Amino acid sequence: MERRGSAVEPQSGLPSPGPRDPLLIPDSHMDVQGYKWVRWRVWLCRLCAALSLGLLLIVFHWRPRFAVLARCCSCPLALADILLIRDSFGKQHVVDVLTEEMEEGSLEQFGALEDNEWRDTVQLYKQEKTLLRYYQVEGLRYVWLDRKGAFCRVSVLNEDWTCMELYNFQNGLSHLEQSLRRRVYGPNLIDVPVKSYTKLLFEEVLNPFYVFQVVSVILWMIDLYYYYATCILIISFLSIGISLYKIRKQSVTLRNMARLVTNVTVRRNSGEEERVSSVELVPGDCIIIPQEGMLLPCDAAVLAGECLVNESMLTGESVPVLKTPLPASDGRYSSESERRHTLFCGTQLIQAKGGRPGDGGAVAVVTSTGFFTAKGNLVSSILYPQPTNFRFYQDSVKFLLILSAVALIGTIYSFVVLLQTDVSWLVLVLRSLDIVTIVVPPALPAAMTAGIIYAQGRLKKQGVFCVSPLRINISGKVSLFCFDKTGTLTEEGLDVWGVMEAGQGGFSQLVSDPRLLPPGPMLSGLACCHTVTLLQGQPLGDPLELKMFESTGWTLWEPEGDRTVLDAEFGGHRVLAVMRPPTDEGTSSSETVAIVQRFPFSSALQRMSVVTVGRGGRSALAFIKGSPEMVASLCREDTVPAQFSSKLRSFSSEGLRVLALGYKPLDENTDLKTIEREAVEKDMHFLGFLMMKNLVKPESPKVISILRQAELRTIMVTGDNILTAVSVAKSCGMVGTDEKVIFVNATPHTAQSIPTLRFNLGDEAVTQSSIEVITQVTLLLCVFEGGRNIFQTSAQWRIIVVLEIDSKYSSLVVSSLTIKDLIIVHLDEFWSLVLMLSSSSQILYQGSFGYHLAINGKSFAALCDHFPEYLPKVLMRATVFARMAPDQKTQLVKELQKLNYRVGMCGDGANDCGALRAADVGVSLSEAEASVASPFTSKVGNITCVPLLIREGRCALITSFSLFRYMALYSLIQFCSVLILYTVKSEMADLQFLFCDLGLVTLLAVVMGTGGPSKELHRRRPPASLLALPVLGSLFIHTCTVILGQVSALLITMSQDWYVPVNSTRSTTSNLPNMEDTSVFALSGFQYIIMAVVLTKGYPHKKPLYHNVPFLCLLLVLFAVMTWLVLNPGPFMSKYLELYNITDMNYKLLLVALAALNFLICFIVEVLVDLGILNCFRLLRQNRSSKKQYKRLNVILSDTLTWPPLNQTLSPAEHTVIGLS
Repeated sequence: MERRGSAVEPQSGLPSPGPRDPLLIPDSHMDVQGYKWVRWRVWLCRLCAALSLGLLLIVFHWRPRFAVLARCCSCPLALADILLIRDSFGKQHVVDVLTEEMEEGSLEQFGALEDNEWRDTVQLYKQEKTLLRYYQVEGLRYVWLDRKGAFCRVSVLNEDWTCMELYNFQNGLSHLEQSLRRRVYGPNLIDVPVKSYTKLLFEEVLNPFYVFQVVSVILWMIDLYYYYATCILIISFLSIGISLYKIRKQSVTLRNMARLVTNVTVRRNSGEEERVSSVELVPGDCIIIPQEGMLLPCDAAVLAGECLVNESMLTGESVPVLKTPLPASDGRYSSESERRHTLFCGTQLIQAKGGRPGDGGAVAVVTSTGFFTAKGNLVSSILYPQPTNFRFYQDSVKFLLILSAVALIGTIYSFVVLLQTDVSWLVLVLRSLDIVTIVVPPALPAAMTAGIIYAQGRLKKQGVFCVSPLRINISGKVSLFCFDKTGTLTEEGLDVWGVMEAGQGGFSQLVSDPRLLPPGPMLSGLACCHTVTLLQGQPLGDPLELKMFESTGWTLWEPEGDRTVLDAEFGGHRVLAVMRPPTDEGTSSSETVAIVQRFPFSSALQRMSVVTVGRGGRSALAFIKGSPEMVASLCREDTVPAQFSSKLRSFSSEGLRVLALGYKPLDENTDLKTIEREAVEKDMHFLGFLMMKNLVKPESPKVISILRQAELRTIMVTGDNILTAVSVAKSCGMVGTDEKVIFVNATPHTAQSIPTLRFNLGDEAVTQSSIEVITQVTLLLCVFEGGRNIFQTSAQWRIIVVLEIDSKYSSLVVSSLTIKDLIIVHLDEFWSLVLMLSSSSQILYQGSFGYHLAINGKSFAALCDHFPEYLPKVLMRATVFARMAPDQKTQLVKELQKLNYRVGMCGDGANDCGALRAADVGVSLSEAEASVASPFTSKVGNITCVPLLIREGRCALITSFSLFRYMALYSLIQFCSVLILYTVKSEMADLQFLFCDLGLVTLLAVVMGTGGPSKELHRRRPPASLLALPVLGSLFIHTCTVILGQVSALLITMSQDWYVPVNSTRSTTSNLPNMEDTSVFALSGFQYIIMAVVLTKGYPHKKPLYHNVPFLCLLLVLFAVMTWLVLNPGPFMSKYLELYNITDMNYKLLLVALAALNFLICFIVEVLVDLGILNCFRLLRQNRSSKKQYKRLNVILSDTLTWPPLNQTLSPAEHTVIGLS
């Protein structure tokens, strides 16, 4: 048996509110290694821990893997006591293997696990006992499956249930079977761990940062720096206390949001119903949902009745959703494909009806519990987020290593200098180690998060809430933003624009008001084909369906109480709702119809359907409503008018939301209660179009304009028709009025055809008269005017001569010709070049005018499957993605991230949930503050929050950048001061350290980040690399200036007539106060203030310095204090800070002037660095292409005259494509 195995993650379905997305819960295998305890190793480690005074235990705490390797030996997984796990993100976990003994005879009761593949039979005292072996990591339980030889998520035991098998649980589980399942699956709890203050304190103190501080404080105490060490100790305790309070408060808040314990009515196999705690629920339990609704503690599939559910807590979507019974098919149950029949944990059931005779309510079967539910998945993604691959955080660690190297050099230098004095070895070691505590600033980690904290507070005031604060910095680097259409770019509500019926002769005249339609299937379809329901007498449902239903003037009535009489009135069918036509127009009551079956709308299916009957059960009709393409494909071909495509294109191009309806009569002998969706939705009669006007929100064009001016790419991702999406894209400014749209059409492989790919120009107005075609194989010449091409010869004209084109259309040989050799191709205002080859194929060069690609979901799927080599190029130029299913939206975000885009996503949180969480920055427009649908939630119902978030992110990133550099320079200033004073046999006083660290640096760092973001979104994004040439170059120059300034102050002091050198025979401490220390302290104090001003960035991402009033006031106060300490400190402060009393005022003014000169030099240097003065060093190296794949690909596409190949049918094997080096 292998010693290394895997924890298998099941490929399960994805519910829309809580997708089991690979980003959130990896479905790749985790690497698992098994180990057994070795007793002698355990005792040896305990002895070493005691001898090292606990240091070994601290190392084991930091590196748990070392602890396992030191105490255990490798063994097969089946025999392991402890497991070492590496997940797909590279994070390591050490977990214990737990066992639980199962009762005798219980195995036969576990109906779903006949193979008992999770058993582990051992022989104990010659008696066979069955043990369940499992472990838990990040809330998820993994059980040992002997047949697979691996630990698998416990959900694998029920992931293959079919819909029909779920109906077999309708009678309930027995007590014994339920008890056995509870032992295997564990309690139904989303239990967020809330650690005690003692454990939190222990973990916080053992953090490497605080261990470093403890060692530093001990060094300072031994070195008699009592004041400084005491203050740092007090500050550390306060910092730890505040940190522990916030951590525990956040944990308690999340636990209160996640934890749900209530009483639930469960049906047993004996037919009895009993109230049990929701903690005891297991997959397979049959639960009874009361008529008044409840807060659901698990995921469950509806078996009988209908439920109205508010899913805003999970999705951010405030519109209630109607859930209907699961179809009893043999297909595998998936919470994604059956989400309209699935109740998700944490959602509020508003009401339930029609599931039980007499008292209403509904019946459901539990499908998932605990962290395996939709809510559990989202809570887990908050508790255990994906590691953020952000360069700023990665570089900060590398930067600390650089500072550590500087500290090592300083330690060696100080050791050599102090060795020449008569100090003891203890003082020598302490002084040398003290350099390390100076160079690596203790407040550096806190400084990195200051900008985030300030930005989060400002965002909250403007209605944007964040559950992942670290993503605020990442939002400052967003380079592309995706937007949903309906409810995001456009208004949520729709107005009926008109109806057009289909007939044998084609389409009828447009009817603007559905009330004017003659009685017939079209009017009945509009009135009945929906999921609108009543809540306290008020219609409730999807805004589109509400508008459609209200436009007919019909009324909705739902049965209450005993349904027997009503059901009998409509032929004994179970009535869900009764639709009555308006009575004021004299319509007869015989036209009243009852809805007896509903198949809700599905984004994947792009349709919904209902079955209605008249009084007495007569006239059974099926109605279908959905996307025109889908409805037409399900209708008989002879009922679809020939003008279908042209009418659809015409309406969609006007930006209208177009729906199609169909119907068919049902046979009288059909069992309407058990009829399946597939039987209903086929061989329909096409009824016509319903057009709805979806207005663009007034804020959308303004925001899109802001983003495009800032050179942030915008993309629309919608489930709507592609022509409607293109029209909205033009209305909101994603596609400019002078830009073309090229449609990408890809077809999958079929039995009759191979996959194909075509690029068709949306505007077919490119006529032959506008282009002069030159049939030349080897020589073509074109004159371009206005400087819009990549080849440049003169300011006014651009001349391109193509001498040779290879067979793959990928390389060009360019040469110059004299004027007499010119062959001119004249074009209209869109300067385009057409190359006619001997094969008569045309390639239209699109680089001379702006163009956008548009693609629908089917083509996107075919492109990914059959043309993966073309996918990056299409993604680079595509702006409109239409008819995209929820999982395709998520896939699109990930594909864009593969091109190194920082992707933002803004949607309403319903069908966009997976994409919102997959994006680097996801923004959900929702009124629910507690929604966990995405990292950011905006209460503002439009996309104005997007530029606000980007501006705040840039401001936070710049602030973090400035603070990091400031803290590094603060350490280097103090580092230089100490080494210079060591050189002259002196040092800084204890209270001088305290004044600089607390009185100057800490106060400045606290208020430095309070400045708000700029009101404009600049096209240049802030840097994220701390190791870039401008950063390292400016730090080096500033450090040199600091050293020069302090050495100048010391030399000026030594050159004075009244200068008295220090006594070289005494120790550095006993030499205080002295002139050298006083002069260096004076200038270094000014340098701390100078660097705070110089490194506080304003334009273009933050407001100018004068807008930050607290910081400006503090600068003036501290500058006044330092000037006072230099010019006239007085006897008290001189004694307190151990300053030498120098009476020469001219000398003191000279020091202030030197500080002013230092400021001027540093300020000019920083301005020149910002202007790119250091970029000249890049000329010394060869031109390197960008590290970002999308930038390299953009350059290649811009240089390629043959992309995209218009009006050509491409196949995977026939054409090669541009590759990336």
